[in-house]
Amino acid sequence: MDFISADWPAPKRVRTMVTQRTHGTSLSPYDSLNLGDHVGDDPNAVLLNRQLLRAVLPSEPLWMRQTHGTLVSMSLSGVRESLVPDADAAVTNRANEVLAVLTADCLPVFFCSADGKQIGVAHAGWRGLCAGILENTVSALIQQSVGLTPSALLAWLGPAIGQNHFEVGKEVLESFDQQDFEINLQTFQPILQKPGKYLANLDLLAHQALKRAGVQNVYGGGLCTYTQSSQYFSHRRDGVSGRFASLIWIEP
Repeated sequence: MDFISADWPAPKRVRTMVTQRTHGTSLSPYDSLNLGDHVGDDPNAVLLNRQLLRAVLPSEPLWMRQTHGTLVSMSLSGVRESLVPDADAAVTNRANEVLAVLTADCLPVFFCSADGKQIGVAHAGWRGLCAGILENTVSALIQQSVGLTPSALLAWLGPAIGQNHFEVGKEVLESFDQQDFEINLQTFQPILQKPGKYLANLDLLAHQALKRAGVQNVYGGGLCTYTQSSQYFSHRRDGVSGRFASLIWIEP
């Protein structure tokens, strides 16, 4: 299975994996390691793909029904294993509990504490990013660990659609402006040939959100799902596509 890991100075016990689209069983346009069960792919192919992934993990990933919202799923003893929560982020301090988000242009963001005892992952599309999913994930991590501060957290930005290919309308810019994001030529570059259209930079907007949440140590970014077609699914590029997974867990 092809994958990359987060390039950040996290403790060795914090393990990460971002799957790539190769060596799976799904047929075009979901070829081939599609892990999303909500995109119209053959359910049996998705099941086989998830079994291939499970074989290299310490436990079954804790999948979520992602809604482009701001809810964070927190580990609740043994209850989580039997539920699929409606959430766009998850946190845990339990060893071998594998957190996961599915994306195909939206921004996956990993979190961990400097001591490696707390981890989280968030799905940050523009709606969730604007509405506070990253700030809520930081809050959940703080709530989970007495004495933990945002400055003791690390964050890593995974593969997402790059600014050169993420065209949005004025309503998106205005949504971020209303939430007091810094609007400039770096975050929203006007498209001269298309009045009212902009190229949005998810990475920079995520940096702003994390900074506001008190997270100072931010890594990653720059991996574009749209241009790296042999590695990543991209909904904006292909219209109908699979989903790749970003996973994080703590080794005992």
